[in-house]
Amino acid sequence: MDQPEIFDRRLRRLRRDRAAPDFAEHAFLIEHMADELAERLSIVNREFGRMLLLGSHDGSLAVRFAAPGRHIVQADAGFDFARMAGGVQCDEDRLPFADASFDLVLSVGVLDSVNDLPGALTLIRRILRPDGLFLGAFTGAGSLAWLKSALLAADSATSGGAAARIHPQIDIRSAGDLLSRAGFALQVADGERLDVGYGDPVRLLHDLRGMAATNILAQRSRRVPGRDWLGEIFGRFQAAAGPDGRLRETFEIVYLTGWSPAPDQPKPARRGSATASLAEALKAKSD
Repeated sequence: MDQPEIFDRRLRRLRRDRAAPDFAEHAFLIEHMADELAERLSIVNREFGRMLLLGSHDGSLAVRFAAPGRHIVQADAGFDFARMAGGVQCDEDRLPFADASFDLVLSVGVLDSVNDLPGALTLIRRILRPDGLFLGAFTGAGSLAWLKSALLAADSATSGGAAARIHPQIDIRSAGDLLSRAGFALQVADGERLDVGYGDPVRLLHDLRGMAATNILAQRSRRVPGRDWLGEIFGRFQAAAGPDGRLRETFEIVYLTGWSPAPDQPKPARRGSATASLAEALKAKSD
């Protein structure tokens, strides 16, 4: 039997199509991820001739990764985003590309809403040529802490129970484990916190909608929020806002780095093979 899927694939495409026309007005988080990945790529002393960008969005991100002699293929789960980028429409866990067909794969802001993330990472590793590089970024565990608390409180106050509104989120350690399971070499997972100020909760919700980051759970709540529900949200916002009337919402970004295995790559030291004590080294440094 097929395993139940967390996310509604059709709804994900529709949400991305809805966001496409006005994406530039809400793109700050995706653009920040793309800028960070571009900076990380710039310090890699390698030439990458053929690159795949997963999460093309409106096509404006690709210019950050352009280089002489580099051919960039773009792909997105949304039909309209893929069309705007002149790319391929596909889900990340159903990639239609041949094995060993890219030197470089980048993913910007989309892997947190993929049904089969281990499968997607395995496919990414397979379509990389030996010693090819993967860089990815997405929002992870700890994001939207205020909003999650406010939604839970509003649901409890107006309907007597929590509703499924927020996606499960991946922490840095789990992300690193997934890279290892997918067969990447020299894998690294790290993170960054962004605090964004909002003058009212509606703008926060509009930004999430505008970047195609609203609820696409397959078993999501069908409740239609009413006036009392919105009143609870606004009340909690006012209580949490600072002296300037603004609330700082948190976005935790997870960054992934992994290389497709190759015979001549440096190998990490075997566990237990160290010849010096870390404790002694730290002690010597402090002395």
